[in-house]
Amino acid sequence: MPADAELHRAGLELATPAAYAEDARLHAAATLLRSADPVHWVDPLPEINPFWAVTKHADIIEIERQQARFLNQPRPILDSAAMDKRADEEGRPLETLVHIDDPRHRALRPIAADWFRPKTLHTMQLRIDELAKRYVDRMAELGGSCDFVTDIAINYPLYVILSLLGLPESDFGRLLLLTQEMFGGQDPDRQRNSDPQAAYQAALDMLGYFHRLTEERRANPGEDLASTIANARVDGELLSDKDAAGYYVIIATAGHDTTSSTIAGGLHALIERPDQLDRLRAAPELMASAAEEMIRWVTPVKGFMRTATEDYQLRGTRIREGESLLLCYPSANRDEEIFADPFTFDVARTPNRHLAFGFGVHYCLGAALARLEIASLFRELIPRLASIELAGPAEGIATTFVGGLKHLPVRYELR
Repeated sequence: MPADAELHRAGLELATPAAYAEDARLHAAATLLRSADPVHWVDPLPEINPFWAVTKHADIIEIERQQARFLNQPRPILDSAAMDKRADEEGRPLETLVHIDDPRHRALRPIAADWFRPKTLHTMQLRIDELAKRYVDRMAELGGSCDFVTDIAINYPLYVILSLLGLPESDFGRLLLLTQEMFGGQDPDRQRNSDPQAAYQAALDMLGYFHRLTEERRANPGEDLASTIANARVDGELLSDKDAAGYYVIIATAGHDTTSSTIAGGLHALIERPDQLDRLRAAPELMASAAEEMIRWVTPVKGFMRTATEDYQLRGTRIREGESLLLCYPSANRDEEIFADPFTFDVARTPNRHLAFGFGVHYCLGAALARLEIASLFRELIPRLASIELAGPAEGIATTFVGGLKHLPVRYELR
């Protein structure tokens, strides 16, 4: 058995943004905890309030099935103790579907649900395919080398989701920057400034943008998703500015940042495993399973928090009322009890019961759209890809919430 000090260090890794920038480092810690202490108490005070790290696939499902016993509030994400305190005292400037619980969650979620059903998204396939071709053409224009993250992976899903909302292209750059500042506030290359609470100001700026959008779409409604949200009613009343803004934010940010991380991480996996790239070239019908494996492999949402409303026994460990739990999705998606050879990237993996989209009532609203976008880009890219290799080190984002690669320099030849 590992020593208590070794387990303690492994638990601290799950609260350390830099660990999520290095896959080997993160997974070494998670693998140890899964085998030796799968419900592990992490107490890294004073920087971060303590929590239980839940690292097994089955345990995360057990928690997520009981949304009344384990709440998102008051601590929906793993954040600093200072930010937790500020949220307790002032409230959060933005609350999205991932922050809130029933009955409010149940009332708000259906507003945009129809826009993300596979049947509805089928009508978007042509537009998604056009954008995929645009960005592979862009790779050709860049002359055989690029930073795949900043030149391609970030921009393609951004255009898809903001087009769905009906926002002007002139605003895309601003929204991309705000998204990176909100989700990347723990990374020196993404944060607005050295203030540890700079992400809070980015959220306020995002809130202001979407308040103005709500006013405009109520005055001049259109056929876009932004108009649907702005004019939605719950119990006969229009959404509050905060609820409307929160809805826009979860779609505009999670709808592209998570997908871009998966696309970049998926290409990185294929470059490092040319046999899997060759399999996709030879059998393009594997693209759907390959996209699913990329999602499992990257797991762009690193974790959500839940807070117990009563004492509970999980795997023989007593969780006390009021204690918080980190649902560690990257760990669940490498769980040896669920996945054969979990550290093997397999484009034909079936079944693939990953938890990258969550589970239960908070299952990702945009999962079907993400799958379409990922498959579309690689369907366009792989037949045109004569060769590809790394042109420098891949770099990950320091985060405890949402992230993937921030740089992927590549050299390539396109047909």
